[in-house]
Amino acid sequence: MPSVKQIFASDGALSQRVSGFVPRAEQTEMASSVEKAIKDKAQLVVEAGTGTGKTFAYLVPALASDKKVIVSTGTKNLQEQLFHRDLPIVKQALGSNKKSVLLKGRANYLCLHRLAQHGGNSTVFEKQTLHQLSQVRDWANSTKSGDMGELKSLPEDAKVLPFVTSTVDNCLGKDCPDYDDCYLVKARRNALDADMVVVNHHLFFADMALKDTGFGELIPEAHVVLFDEAHQIPDIASEYFGEALSSRQLADMGSDMEMVYRTKLKDAGQLSKAAEKLRVSAMDLRLQFPQQPQKGNWQQALMTDTVQNQISRLSDALNLVYEVLKVHLGRDKDLDSVYERCVQARGRLARLTDTGQQGVSLWYETTPRHIILHLTPLSIAQRFADYIETPKRSWIFTSATLMVDGGFEHFTGQMGLKQARTLGLESPFDYQQQALLCVPRYLPEPTAKDRSEALVNVSLELIKASQGRCFLLFTSHFMLRQVAQILEQQIDNPILVQGSTSKGALLEEYLSSGNGVLLGTSAFWEGVDVRGSDLTCVLIDKLPFAAPDDPLLEAKINDCKKHGGNPFAQIQIPRAVIALKQGAGRLIRDMSDKGVLVICDNRLVTRDYGRIFLASLPPMQRTRTLEKAVSFLQQLQNQPPQSPSVKKTAQQETHKL
Repeated sequence: MPSVKQIFASDGALSQRVSGFVPRAEQTEMASSVEKAIKDKAQLVVEAGTGTGKTFAYLVPALASDKKVIVSTGTKNLQEQLFHRDLPIVKQALGSNKKSVLLKGRANYLCLHRLAQHGGNSTVFEKQTLHQLSQVRDWANSTKSGDMGELKSLPEDAKVLPFVTSTVDNCLGKDCPDYDDCYLVKARRNALDADMVVVNHHLFFADMALKDTGFGELIPEAHVVLFDEAHQIPDIASEYFGEALSSRQLADMGSDMEMVYRTKLKDAGQLSKAAEKLRVSAMDLRLQFPQQPQKGNWQQALMTDTVQNQISRLSDALNLVYEVLKVHLGRDKDLDSVYERCVQARGRLARLTDTGQQGVSLWYETTPRHIILHLTPLSIAQRFADYIETPKRSWIFTSATLMVDGGFEHFTGQMGLKQARTLGLESPFDYQQQALLCVPRYLPEPTAKDRSEALVNVSLELIKASQGRCFLLFTSHFMLRQVAQILEQQIDNPILVQGSTSKGALLEEYLSSGNGVLLGTSAFWEGVDVRGSDLTCVLIDKLPFAAPDDPLLEAKINDCKKHGGNPFAQIQIPRAVIALKQGAGRLIRDMSDKGVLVICDNRLVTRDYGRIFLASLPPMQRTRTLEKAVSFLQQLQNQPPQSPSVKKTAQQETHKL
């Protein structure tokens, strides 16, 4: 096998076999660094600016090595794109016959036992769910992989999915009568035999947590672990290093008890009564909180009498379930599984109501129907550092947004990467020619009452100049709705608002319209790739500081203060810088792209910390005059449309596992 530098050379394998491939110094440098990190079993952190070609830069040395590799991406969508689009191109160019597999979380695979369990209980389901169940049954007769993604007729949030897939809670493991035919087991075995396994961050850290508690192992051992979109890892890892208990889990436990009672143990009427008490207690806990979904400080909520009383009732209900299940242990494997879940739920509830713990945040979030209680560690640095210490292997982290104020200290500190090599690579795009950054003068402060009107006035000028083809990105749903309502009365362009339909459907509609204006919040700040003249303007309403009343952030801020730190400089600014870089990165996605980025926040200029944000943005032309931005956009309308090197693509919904 030739060296990585030879593969990326102008006469190398990629140039000869990949149409349109052009060698880039930044890409070759990254690939060489990855190659060396793999050889040395080292830690490497790389920020690769948009357009560097980082996917090829890590896939080539990974495939060229003789090591077993795990590649983890930010979302299921990116995971599938990498596996079905990028990986085959690189393998073909290298003439590689290495076995690669796509591994998803258990919720993506049909569970034959759950399907059989719900086969004859038509009275339990509503009409729509029954129809979906019929579709699943028909498909189950022909599928080889059991991947629910094959069943395109089902919506991604189909109500039938929890009934035909398993969770860690309700999986019977080797005790399952369908274990030998289990699609998840087959997928794991394929992964064990593969040279490269493509997963996503949620799956990786879910497995890491499982192994840590000794319950099982999903992702096989590997010599090299590669994280793409690594800026997402600290938050995702924190979630899996903590604990959670939801009213949905408790309700499902009750439903499974009811199912066993109705189908197998009809002499055990106590099962039904205990299950109903558990379901009602879980529902009553949700009713103690406002109907509108929210996040909050669980420790504070526990200080109220009403919540305390309801937790006491819920604990009593769990104890009753425990006692009833104990009587029937050994009579049915599904019921034995519910007993194990009950034991775990009792332990979790005890820990989630222990307000004396240090170094953790206790918080809750509500959905329209359920409440989830969380215990999240304030830092994962030591835990992750211990995890990656042994066995010795290569750990590579890359993203377009890891650096803050010219350094990697924020990311490496969060992850406990004390020995990591670092590499910062600028984008090969000519931002001075391709883009203009405008911070308009005379805007009201972010908290001013007339803020929405000012944003509308700026937006109207930009929309007219760019003939639509704009993204308006907001830091809050409230401001998004206000601006959307006013714009709908003032312009004829299609206005596409986040929340009105799925993210994928909105992007498809935006691209097909030709003059649409898309309004979105955090979901559209990253993972969206619109190239060419379809997107010529991105407006960001203000610097994306996280809401100070976010319970997890609040706990981290308080902890930082206790240790004598400056939480604004150490936590809030770095998080906002990375988020702003992601949002700004929507504009220029290709060598031929041109456009205007407008950030409607005077703090970029009036506050000292503004320079940190500006220094982290690409080196575009800059102006404080909105007229110059309008003129730049008008000039683009007079130019012939550019054909992007990669046609319109849009990363769609972000899913866990």
